[in-house]
Formats: sequence, C-alpha cells, structure tokens
Amino acid sequence: MPATAVRQTAKAVKVAVDFPEPLYRETERAVQELSMNRSLLIRCAVEKYLADIRREKLEKELAAGYIANDAQATMVAEEFANLDADFV
Repeated sequence: MPATAVRQTAKAVKVAVDFPEPLYRETERAVQELSMNRSLLIRCAVEKYLADIRREKLEKELAAGYIANDAQATMVAEEFANLDADFV
C-alpha cells in the first residue's frame, strides 16, 4: 500500500511489538526495499490484515444470506407449483 493511501489520524499511539528475529530481519529488508519507515510498513500491514478480516466476515454473511434466500425461494417456487397444478 502506498504511503499516501494510509489514513492519517489526529492522534497517534505508540505500541511496542515483539518480533521473532527472522520476521524482524525481513521487515527491515522490506523497509529498505520500499523506502518507507518501519512504523508505516507495520501500520499498512495491520490495516490490510483488518480489512481482509472485515471482507471475509462480509463474504460469510453474504453466503449465509444467499443460502437462506435460496431455501426461501425454493419453498415459494414449490408453493406456486402446487397452485399451477390446480389450474391445469
């Protein structure tokens, strides 16, 4: 995510996070390659992770809604099929 895409907040809070050594080294390499500071990289990663969680939750809710509506649509179709049979 580009630095300009990160939402700026009025107030920032410092957070201390423990990283396993391999993850820390990889993070430092990424910071150098992307020419950004570590805080920005971590904020972007957390924002993306949280957005992914929200998207997955919405997808599950939509799937459940489609399943519920499918059952209801099938029931209505069966009821109308019986009505059609009465008029034939």
